[in-house]
Amino acid sequence: MRRGRAALDRRPPWLLPVVRDVLGAYHRPPLDRPRELAAFIAVAMERAPRPQVLPDAPRVRRWFTPEPAMGRRRWPVPDLPSLHAVAEFLGLSDGHLAWLSDVRSSERSVPDERLRNYRYTWLARGERPPRVIESPKHALKAAQRLVLHEILDRIPAHPHAHGFTRGRSALSNAAEHVSQKVVLHADLEDFFASIEARRVYGIFRTAGYPEAVAHLLTALTTNVVAMNAWASVPRPHEPAQLAAHHRLGRRLATPHLPQGAPTSPALANLAAFGLDRRLAGLAAALGGSYTRYADDLTISGGGLLLSRAGDVPATIAAIAAEEGFTVNERKSALMTRAGRQRVCGIVVNDHPNVARDEYDRLKAILHNAARDGPAGENRRGVTDFRAHLLGRIGWVESVNPSRGAKLRARFAQIVWE
Repeated sequence: MRRGRAALDRRPPWLLPVVRDVLGAYHRPPLDRPRELAAFIAVAMERAPRPQVLPDAPRVRRWFTPEPAMGRRRWPVPDLPSLHAVAEFLGLSDGHLAWLSDVRSSERSVPDERLRNYRYTWLARGERPPRVIESPKHALKAAQRLVLHEILDRIPAHPHAHGFTRGRSALSNAAEHVSQKVVLHADLEDFFASIEARRVYGIFRTAGYPEAVAHLLTALTTNVVAMNAWASVPRPHEPAQLAAHHRLGRRLATPHLPQGAPTSPALANLAAFGLDRRLAGLAAALGGSYTRYADDLTISGGGLLLSRAGDVPATIAAIAAEEGFTVNERKSALMTRAGRQRVCGIVVNDHPNVARDEYDRLKAILHNAARDGPAGENRRGVTDFRAHLLGRIGWVESVNPSRGAKLRARFAQIVWE
């Protein structure tokens, strides 16, 4: 009431009913939501009782600017109540921060790569649409890393998410599904690109950041792919691939999580929290286990899940759709103990292990490289073949240390020029 009397040249008859409506709707001052409050007041003004003879509308004699503050903080994130506070937090000027957040929406249309904040490359993926990599340039990447380490790392992912999470890995993900009668696998299509800016905004708002700050942090961590960069990605010829290509193009043309930004994995995990919660509940109802590693969904269990295995994939797809994701049905699989059960490339029939044929293939490469030299075994022309082999050996070691030790002993016999 005091603010209304100070702002207007006289007290209008609708002011008291509007104040009562605001106090009834908000039990504490919505200092982090000035836009929402303004919209609520506008509706309350329309609904307020008016006298039959309407007086002239009061004039504004003093304008007040919002004084934003943090909302409820569920996690120990930094206190950033204003855009200037974000700029100071990131060590940037207000103008540089506006440039990195692309307030003019120029990333999509500007033709000169030097005027963009991202560089674009694409990777062919056989029968699937290419993977478009959106790599932020140095200044934006440095800002995103601060957001990741100081904000997002303090917000926990769902306990059933094993990808991009400290202390969890592909091995911990696979270990949840060892010695099960049936393993169901599903894959999410265009995982990062399908997560829109509105969902990222919701994450920052839930963390307690005011509306304007949440919008700014969303702009810093989402992107719209440049038109000429997307035009350079080759179009597939098969109808099924062409439809998937068009879906990817539509997703990349709207603000989304860029695959290549350091903040995207953590934000993707948080955006999938509802999906993880619901699928974990589905698995528990069927007496099974659920995990997610990035875009790979896995549910495993015993007899009850096996008896319902024909219906569960459709239920998974329906839940994913309600949570804003699309299941790639071509990559879904049902694996029983009668065959090889694999989760994230790890065999889980009896214990986590590397597939025998993969192990034998790598062992043969190391044997031939030790006998005849490594050059003849580098058939794909890998730039650093030595590091490539060490990486593959390290993967085997992480899953099966004894097999890894045998491979490392063979590697030590190779003579490198």
